[in-house]
Amino acid sequence: MSSLQELFSKTLRIEMDAIEAAMDRVPKIEAIVSLIAGRAAAGKVIVLGMGKSGHIGSKIAATLASTGTPAFFVHPAEAGHGDLGMIAKNDTVLALSQSGNSEEILRIIPYIKRHKIPLIAFSGSIHSELVTAADFWIDTSVDKEACPLGLAPTASTTLALAMGDALAICLLSFRGFRDVDFADTHPLGTLGKRLLTTVNDVMADLDNVAVVNKAALICDSLYDISRSGLGLAVACDDGKPVGVFTDGDLRRVLSRDFDITTTQFGEVMSVKFVSVCQDQLAAEAVSIMESNKINALPVIDLDGNLVGLINMRQLLHAGVI
Repeated sequence: MSSLQELFSKTLRIEMDAIEAAMDRVPKIEAIVSLIAGRAAAGKVIVLGMGKSGHIGSKIAATLASTGTPAFFVHPAEAGHGDLGMIAKNDTVLALSQSGNSEEILRIIPYIKRHKIPLIAFSGSIHSELVTAADFWIDTSVDKEACPLGLAPTASTTLALAMGDALAICLLSFRGFRDVDFADTHPLGTLGKRLLTTVNDVMADLDNVAVVNKAALICDSLYDISRSGLGLAVACDDGKPVGVFTDGDLRRVLSRDFDITTTQFGEVMSVKFVSVCQDQLAAEAVSIMESNKINALPVIDLDGNLVGLINMRQLLHAGVI
C-alpha cells in the first residue's frame, strides 16, 4: 500500500494531469464569451448542477458575479418546484453534469428550449443527453478520478472548477472589467477599501488638527499638539501649510535644551515636508508615508489649503492597511 504521503502527491498529480490534458481541447471560447457577454446587459448566467457538480457550479456562479458577469446558482431539484421562475428568457444557462445525464437537469431542458434560452454544458460525455441538447459543450472528461475507488468526483470537479475560472477570466477581459469595478462589488473587503476609500473619508478635519502660527512660542503650542493626539502640528500661512512639527521633533527640541518659553515654532519646524490631497486614495497616503518613513501627513485641497490631517493609526482603523 502506498504511503499517505505518496497518495497525497498522487492525487495532486492526477488532478494536474486532468487540467493539462484539457488544455489541448479548448472549447469555442470566443463564441461562448460573445454569447454570454452579449446577453449579460439584459440577463444573467444561471448555473445548474447536482451533488458535487452543484457545489462547483455555485462557486463558478460566485466567481462570475464578482468579476462583472451577473450570475447565480439555481438548484435543479428546486427548479422543478417553482424556482424555474428564476430563469428568464434573456438569461444564459450553464449546466454542470459529468455524466451529462443528471435527471434533475434533464427535466429542465424542455423549459430552457421552450423559452429559447442558450444552454452551455460542462460535461465529460459527448454522447449524453445534456451535450446533445446544448448549444455549446465544454469538455470536462478525465482519464481517471483521483479517488482510488473511482467513485468520488475529484479530478473531474477540479477540472470543471478550473474551466469555470478560465471562462470567468475570459469574460472579465472581454468586458474590460477593472480593479475598481471589482472593488465596487467588494466594499467590505480589504481590496475594496484600498480602491474606494479616499483620504477625505479617513482624515481628521481641521477642528481636530493642531494648527499653529509659526510665530507662536513652542510652550504656547504644546496644549494644541497634545490635544490633537495625531502626532503632528502644522504651521499655516494664509491657510496653506508652510511647516510641520512632530512629536519626535518636540523630543529632540527638549533634548537639546531649547528654551520652549522663548523659542518660536517657526525656528524648529520642518519646512521640507510632504502632503496629500483629500481626493487621493487613502492607499496612496499609505504609500507616501511608507516611502518617506513618516506616520502622518497634512491634507490639502486642490488649492493647496490645509483641510485636515491623516496618520497611520486612522488608516489602520479604516482597514486600508
